[in-house]
Amino acid sequence: MTGRRFLFVLGSSRADGNTELLARKAAEQLPADVEQRWISLAEHPLPDFVDQRRDSDHVRPPAGSTPALLLDATLAATDLVIVSPLYWYSVSGHTKRYLDHWSGWLRTPGLDFKAAMAGRTLWGVTALAHEETEVAAPLIGTLNNSAAYMGMRFGGVLLGNGSARGDVLNDTDALARSKTFFAQEAPLARFPYEG
Repeated sequence: MTGRRFLFVLGSSRADGNTELLARKAAEQLPADVEQRWISLAEHPLPDFVDQRRDSDHVRPPAGSTPALLLDATLAATDLVIVSPLYWYSVSGHTKRYLDHWSGWLRTPGLDFKAAMAGRTLWGVTALAHEETEVAAPLIGTLNNSAAYMGMRFGGVLLGNGSARGDVLNDTDALARSKTFFAQEAPLARFPYEG
């Protein structure tokens, strides 16, 4: 597993929420030689994405900007973990905005973002306040289909249950799954997602 670099993209509007707690439990299981980087989208908010595809090419974000920070971190990762609570049955607004910026990166001359991401692994972690995990199917589909479009592997989504702060630490099934979640071999993502 040497040479792996995990980027955890935190999509919650609050720190230390159930989704982040579950992701940190899973990350504890990674070998010591696996690099981990954690970036909170609430602490590094992206501007709204402006689709310019009919007007002009996108340009690489200026150095020092939040989009440049996230682009560089994304390109440096072998494993990208979307850590988003289930908001209205899909990813959070912060997370959706981050994924929207992928559209611009795909159209940035000289970047070849799609080829750069091909073969890397996309993972998801989410906490939800439902006993029926099927309600997370739209979130899982978003991540799987994004990975499939990019030619990435998809490791699936680690689901946990929790509403009040810290509740997920009482979800013994989720905690058990977190111990081996990143150890599994992730297959290439395929269209369509079938939950």
